[in-house]
Amino acid sequence: MAESNFVDYVRIYCRSGKGGKGSMHLRHVKYNPNGGPDGGDGGDGGSIILRGNHNFWTLLHLKYQRHVFAEHGGNGGKDKCHGTNGKHQYIDVPCGTVVYNAETGKYICDVTYDGQEVVLLKGGRGGLGNFQFRSATNQAPRFAQPGEPMQEMTIILELKLLADVGLVGFPNAGKSTLLSALSSARPKIANYPFTTLEPSLGIVSYHDRQSFVMADIPGIIEGASEGKGLGLRFLRHIERNSLLLFMVPGDTDDIVHEYEVLLNELRNFNPDMLDKHRVLAVTKSDLLDDELIDMLSEQVHSDLAERNLDDLPVVFISAVANKNLALLKDVLWKELNSESNKLQSITAEDRIVHRDKDMAVFNAELEAEGETDIVFVDDEEVEELEDYEIEDLDEE
Repeated sequence: MAESNFVDYVRIYCRSGKGGKGSMHLRHVKYNPNGGPDGGDGGDGGSIILRGNHNFWTLLHLKYQRHVFAEHGGNGGKDKCHGTNGKHQYIDVPCGTVVYNAETGKYICDVTYDGQEVVLLKGGRGGLGNFQFRSATNQAPRFAQPGEPMQEMTIILELKLLADVGLVGFPNAGKSTLLSALSSARPKIANYPFTTLEPSLGIVSYHDRQSFVMADIPGIIEGASEGKGLGLRFLRHIERNSLLLFMVPGDTDDIVHEYEVLLNELRNFNPDMLDKHRVLAVTKSDLLDDELIDMLSEQVHSDLAERNLDDLPVVFISAVANKNLALLKDVLWKELNSESNKLQSITAEDRIVHRDKDMAVFNAELEAEGETDIVFVDDEEVEELEDYEIEDLDEE
């Protein structure tokens, strides 16, 4: 069996670099036997940095990378020579990657746009050399600081595809056929269930050189939220879609019932997914005549109201016969650009701004209460700042 090229889950052990030691050195040269301290500072250790890269759409390139280590900082030297800083280690991930602590399961960060950089593990700071401790009362300090220790963590990278429209339907509902008809994507198409074994993305062109991204995931069956079929593994990819396009074949016995089953699976997996805008596409309508389509359309809206389900746009389409595909794109574009849908979509930049504002308010409250011993080092974690332990070193 051929290995899949789509990987959406990897586990990596990461370790930042430790800071270099500061130098304890007293200068002794000809004609200047009491030259004083000239020990240099140690270099900073390298950090582990996550970076969003739109050239990747899967975690395949990280599948066999079990360890990521950043360089340690170099030790300080005599003549006030500064140790070399360790090189940062970048981990390029596709946009839509979520990072968790593998041991605690705690959410760490979210990489959502190209070029975004998140410092996952900060490198240790280099220790100060004895030159930094000279004073009028201590003209020959015989101590220096060690570097800060490294940080380590095992992380889980989980990919959730970023797309504007997500296709939701049972196996053989025509999702892959529609994606291939609307975009240049070429997913596998066959007349048996579970043809699609991995998600596919396609760019759908619209008027005036505009476009939107459509995602096709493997078919969902009843009980997918409990682990049946392939749905549980790929349901998380729908979480990042702005709009859900439910697809039900026109030759099914009860269109609204199938839609309701799909809706319940999403509700059981994540209730927040029901807040997204939804469109219902009745596929394979080339098998139906116009009169029957009109009757079914009235029946669908009537059943939605009778079963206390939210009314939604319903479009009868046929990807094979290219029927009503232009109308479907118009409906999708209208829903994507509606004001209520825009309000639901919070960008990564908005989240960062809100996080920084919350941090500023919290710091202000601490200062008002006189809590000055607590300092936020960065946006990712809180560290308790302690003085370096001073270590005595023999004179070089």
